[in-house]
Amino acid sequence: MHRRHPEIDPQLLSETDEQRQLRTALRDLYAEASGVEEVRKHLATPRGYDEALWGRLAGEIGVHGLAIPEEYGGSGFTFAELAVALEESGRALYCAPLLPAVVLAANALLFSGDRTACERYLPRIADGTLTATVAGFGPGGPGGLDESGEPGVTAEQGANGWVLRGQADFVLDGAGADLLLVRAGTPAGPRIFACEPVPDTCRRTPRRVLDETRRQALVEFGGAPATAVGTAEGVEGTVSATLDTGRAALAAEQVGGSGHALDATVAFVAQRHQFGRPIGSFQAVKHRLADVLVALEAARSGSAYATACAAIASPQLSVAACAAAVVCSETFRLATAEYVQLHGGIGFTWEHPAHLYVRRARGAEVLFGTADQHRTRLAGLVGLAGRPAA
Repeated sequence: MHRRHPEIDPQLLSETDEQRQLRTALRDLYAEASGVEEVRKHLATPRGYDEALWGRLAGEIGVHGLAIPEEYGGSGFTFAELAVALEESGRALYCAPLLPAVVLAANALLFSGDRTACERYLPRIADGTLTATVAGFGPGGPGGLDESGEPGVTAEQGANGWVLRGQADFVLDGAGADLLLVRAGTPAGPRIFACEPVPDTCRRTPRRVLDETRRQALVEFGGAPATAVGTAEGVEGTVSATLDTGRAALAAEQVGGSGHALDATVAFVAQRHQFGRPIGSFQAVKHRLADVLVALEAARSGSAYATACAAIASPQLSVAACAAAVVCSETFRLATAEYVQLHGGIGFTWEHPAHLYVRRARGAEVLFGTADQHRTRLAGLVGLAGRPAA
């Protein structure tokens, strides 16, 4: 059971000067190169995002390698710096696969402790030349388990090594990623495998999803060659830590998106006039925006705590990640709902960006499990599961 009152250095919850500088640089870059119109334009391309901007983020700012150790080609910072980048990407609705590649895949490799796999793949993730994702990391994760609770993908020994068979659905960036890290069942239990997919043995079908800025796909393996990553004993620990880090990352994105929704709505109600005065001066509008602000501050606190736990590899990460997932999902839903409502008639139009944030909010709140699932898991983690209601 986890301690109910964990000890975290308060300084870890505050932003450093370097992190503020990183935030400013990223916000300026996104304002210059990744506005809403650019996002719409690139959604129609084969990869769904601006590959030139992806290269700039990796090369000019080093976003991809922020939390990757220097020995593997990264900058050697912590998850705290990466969380700043994720928050700004969520604010700008950046649609490149930062979450699956830089968070999930990179951390799965690091948590596995497999130096050979890390040396092979992490330098290319850090420099932006390799995109990657995970599959079969369920339940509560993208491309999860089948109805029986077993991995939907199995691995067997072929003449030339391991091969994968089966399928994983709704895999983040599953149709375009260069590398798949797959949790697959074997006769001796589940293992994690690295697969560089080729069309002959790996069929990838894009899924139609609500949030087009975060692509997902059905991945079907038909004897795809793969290499085992890590040890059999460490699989479940790797999967759990990877998903909790993903939840912390998603919470940072949701805080950024919520911040954009609130700022855009405040700006609109200040300049939109009715009855000779700004609509933001009406008490009812003030109350609704105040509710969003209060929720956003709670989300910032939850996200900051989860980020701090991920940055220092705290044993409290699972508790923090579940709590952040609940509060940040609900805040993003509220902020985007008011984004639409308080923009009046134009907020409902296809041309206005509000609906893109609504779709991101709805997709994100179930990406790593629903709020109810997180609450149930959290109750178990802190020892409250099974107790009668007060």
